[in-house]
Amino acid sequence: MTRRFLFVLGSSRPDGNTELLAREAAAQLPSDVEQTWISLAEHPLPDFEDLRHDSDHVRPTHGNLAALLDATLAATDLVIASPLYWYSVSTHTKRYLDHWSGWLRTPGVDFKATMAGRTLWGVTALAHEETVVADPLIGTLDHSAAYLGMRFGGVLLGNGSKPGDVLKDTEALARAKTFFAQQAPLARFPYDN
Repeated sequence: MTRRFLFVLGSSRPDGNTELLAREAAAQLPSDVEQTWISLAEHPLPDFEDLRHDSDHVRPTHGNLAALLDATLAATDLVIASPLYWYSVSTHTKRYLDHWSGWLRTPGVDFKATMAGRTLWGVTALAHEETVVADPLIGTLDHSAAYLGMRFGGVLLGNGSKPGDVLKDTEALARAKTFFAQQAPLARFPYDN
């Protein structure tokens, strides 16, 4: 199967440090790997409405939500590129992940089975020297991958606050060169045997 990467950009500003780091990593992919980039700020999603006890979710047929669902289902590799906001993913990213709950319950989508075995990656920039503050973001992505039976490639971390700062993080740029080349293991909840 040809690899198809979907980069979901969760920053509220274009060309932020997280996006710059993701583009550095993506530049290392072979030329035959398809790349799709979607900015959630430029393609806003509606708030998620939980209908699970009221009615079935309906597959979106137009607009940003339909385009993002189709791109997600088509991807072999899904990259969540979200800056670290209050120790977790951005609001745009969280809204996207919330819609996964609806897609799990949308007739004809078979979201969980479709995503199983695919790979979830993360990229984030943080304005803190101690990377432990990114643990909640990493846990969110890792547990989401585990729930869907996906592989989890981990999170590429970079340091940057002002625009372009991450390009001075030589360690992050070195990790970006091989980040997508690693073989991602199947994600597992920490309490699984």
